[in-house]
Amino acid sequence: MTTIYEQRPGLSRRELLKRGTIGAALIITGNAVISPDKAWGLETAALKPDTMATLIKLARDIYPHDSIADRFYAIAVKGHDTKAGTDGAHRELIEAGIADLDARAGAGGYRGLGWEDDRVDILKQIEATPFFQAVRGDLVVSLYNQKELWPHFGYEGESYSKGGYIARGFDDIEWL
Repeated sequence: MTTIYEQRPGLSRRELLKRGTIGAALIITGNAVISPDKAWGLETAALKPDTMATLIKLARDIYPHDSIADRFYAIAVKGHDTKAGTDGAHRELIEAGIADLDARAGAGGYRGLGWEDDRVDILKQIEATPFFQAVRGDLVVSLYNQKELWPHFGYEGESYSKGGYIARGFDDIEWL
């Protein structure tokens, strides 16, 4: 399988441990995005690892949930990498959209903006673009359809097989 992004030498395990991280930093190495403090990683196949790391930050800014780990956002945006592997137009849409975000953010790019409000201001500028609509529309399903997150939102899943919602306390949800 041929990769589409530029190959760069990765970090050795020793170098990764020497550098360390502060907070929820993501490390990009080779064809992966790694969160060493939370012990998860995401391998990319078609999109650049930098693009995937920015998509994760973008997903959190579009649907912010402070108590949800970044790995769930990574799972949610992984579909864009999969689709980009078979659809060149989608790959171009995502890569160009991320490049535009980085250009609008200035030095350090979109991920380099420390304040969420600054990133949201940029998102408001692009909310009508096909790029933003593609990412936002996909996130509605890919983020909230992760069964591991359902208890966090008080969603118990489909109710038909359990006798419906009314007989089970449909109004017991506390966060609404």
